[in-house]
Amino acid sequence: MSTRYTLFTVASLTLFMLFAFTGNVFAMLKTMTLKKDPAIVIAAFGTTTRAQATYDFFDEQLKKELPAKYRNYEIRWAFTSEIVRERANKKFEKAGIKKRYRSLAQVVSDLEDEGYRKIVVQPLHIFPGIEYESVLGMVEGLREVFKDFNLRIKVGEPLLQYWWDLDEVADVLKADLLTPQEGCNVLASHGTGETAVGSNITYLGLERVMSLKYDNTFLGSVEGITSRESALAKAKACKAKKVKFIPFMYVAGDHIMNDIMGSEPEDDGELSWSLEMQKAGFKTEATTIVYKGKEYFKGLGFYPEVNRIYIKGIVRLLKKFEF
Repeated sequence: MSTRYTLFTVASLTLFMLFAFTGNVFAMLKTMTLKKDPAIVIAAFGTTTRAQATYDFFDEQLKKELPAKYRNYEIRWAFTSEIVRERANKKFEKAGIKKRYRSLAQVVSDLEDEGYRKIVVQPLHIFPGIEYESVLGMVEGLREVFKDFNLRIKVGEPLLQYWWDLDEVADVLKADLLTPQEGCNVLASHGTGETAVGSNITYLGLERVMSLKYDNTFLGSVEGITSRESALAKAKACKAKKVKFIPFMYVAGDHIMNDIMGSEPEDDGELSWSLEMQKAGFKTEATTIVYKGKEYFKGLGFYPEVNRIYIKGIVRLLKKFEF
């Protein structure tokens, strides 16, 4: 876990401890009207780009597909990136929008203050990596802070927690892939630069599964072991001079818009993945979707089948609160 995250967590938890233990805890428990049902918290990394619409898509699907008995449960959103929260909130304030991105600690604290004692936290992370581990660490800290309040928090799993889910997601992508006669595909993922992170196993497993299912499809990452260089080198060997980029990130935001599909070189002359392939004589495109009349790059969050994996996980956790 990074030093910056550790310092942020310690500072946050210190503030909440001061709040939690001010006054008579037991008197408050006796007088507060406690909520019977659990609350649901969706924890996303966040984005400041127009790809925020991906979260609206998920929110609508979640409210529609939750079983009827859970459909009136409170749903809140938390955003785990401090930088994203700061930038997004400045944009909202400047535009006169009352909306605010809140941290997981803030959202859980608000729910506790409103009388909730059962909370399901579902991260929208793809891989069981650093960001997901940070959520687990924050939740563990919150459990400690609110232990005298009998607050129970259950945390859902990332999308690719199990090999069978990875296999299912690979099958979902098939409809958007070019056939070998049409060209080649490059899955564009985030990756991680640290060798010891467990998600590297998942990246390598995904690369293997995709290559076995679709021999004209290659996995590249912005950073890490499944590199851009390796994926684009394989794509350049394709006979059909066309490559399609498939965003393998929940939100197809800044990385997809600039690193992958950017139309102009960076200040240092570095080319986007798309420009590099165009320079090599290929036509390029990326998967897109039209949502509420606007076109977006199609991140994993725009696939109902992918979101359904998260929703099933939420339902499993809600059921555990029934016993």
